[in-house]
Amino acid sequence: MARRKFRSNQRHEPTTERSFQEYYLSTPAPATSRTELLRLIRGGEDTFLELKVKLSNPEKITQEIIALANTGGGVIVFGVNDQLRIEGVDDPESVQEELVRICREDIEPPLFPFVDRIAFDNGRRIVALDVEGKRRPYRTRDGRFYLRIGAEKREATPEELAVLLDETRPVTFENLPALGATIQDIDEAHLWSFLREFEGDAFDNARASGYPTGEVLERDLLMATQRAGELTPTVAGLLLFGHDQRVAELLPRSQIVATRFGGETTQSPVVERITISGNLLTLYESALRFVRRYCDLWEARPKNFSPAVEESPIAARANYHRGAIVEALANLLVHRDLALRELPTRLHIFDHSLELINPRRTAGFSPVAQKAIRYGIPQRLNPQIVALFSSRAYGLESKPGGLPMVLRESRLFSNRRADIVAMNDEFRLRLHGA
Repeated sequence: MARRKFRSNQRHEPTTERSFQEYYLSTPAPATSRTELLRLIRGGEDTFLELKVKLSNPEKITQEIIALANTGGGVIVFGVNDQLRIEGVDDPESVQEELVRICREDIEPPLFPFVDRIAFDNGRRIVALDVEGKRRPYRTRDGRFYLRIGAEKREATPEELAVLLDETRPVTFENLPALGATIQDIDEAHLWSFLREFEGDAFDNARASGYPTGEVLERDLLMATQRAGELTPTVAGLLLFGHDQRVAELLPRSQIVATRFGGETTQSPVVERITISGNLLTLYESALRFVRRYCDLWEARPKNFSPAVEESPIAARANYHRGAIVEALANLLVHRDLALRELPTRLHIFDHSLELINPRRTAGFSPVAQKAIRYGIPQRLNPQIVALFSSRAYGLESKPGGLPMVLRESRLFSNRRADIVAMNDEFRLRLHGA
């Protein structure tokens, strides 16, 4: 059980035994009681308290601060030795300045901590750094995440990092380093075919010595970052240009489950179900092939569809506007909330309709944003992925226009309005066939 937080609004001890976080949230003033601080120190280090003799290694202090912030907050006290005796620090003002610098420059996103300098009657002074983690997960500048377990810190595992990301709106998820990935996981043929489309403008092939994949990915596209001394592709870089097998291994949430049902509901018999994995180009092409296997796609509504065979035990193939389908599939891939766990992207094909389901955090998204996206106002989680995926240089033959085009062309083609639902952290789009 966590001990109480020592920070108090008045110079007396609180009358109730409350948890660290509860006491923090109810105590706005930064005044510190020496009595409470001494009681905290006498208990020794735990999940919420770290004791340091001095600030001698900024890199390790950065990691300690991040570990506390990612684990719910805590306190680091400078000027206390391992025997829990107060030795004090020589220059508390410089310690405070260095702590502020670390929190502002060496931690992403920047932290805004409380720093107290406490003087005792014997002349010794200590510095207490009070850390909170309202914007977690926090990381070092080289992309490393830390957690505090008991009195020790350690680097977060991919599973623990996923849990941390679930607690926040993952606006910058695509910019996070893809844990476990290396530059060798990038499909160079795909990347360089993309880059050559910009030759003479953004890309200068004459100055590129050989094929500096890592350099271009990091400096030109901003899709790689230094992590633990090695260059690591970001989630966006791996999804757009990674080898299919490595994307499937490192980003299993990116896969699509495609199902053809023999009826109009998910309770109908399953005709075929496949799991599609790989980079975004592979996902797009494979999903489109699956749709074409069971549906007919048209550039415009024909005057007459093929006549259905009377009393046939097999339902006639549904017909859809091709532009609406390819744009809907593209939106399905680039607007996914990949930080949500256990909510796969799904493609359902029924006898007379087609449904696309994406994980999408609905808190703060509905109902106002649901109306806005019908007008084409973007609600993008992954702007980098959207920009490159929709570029002609990426290699897709998509029809631009966004959701408004999808809704309009689908309605004109089938004479039925498409259905949009956002609930339970899912975004569902159902297009009706003709």
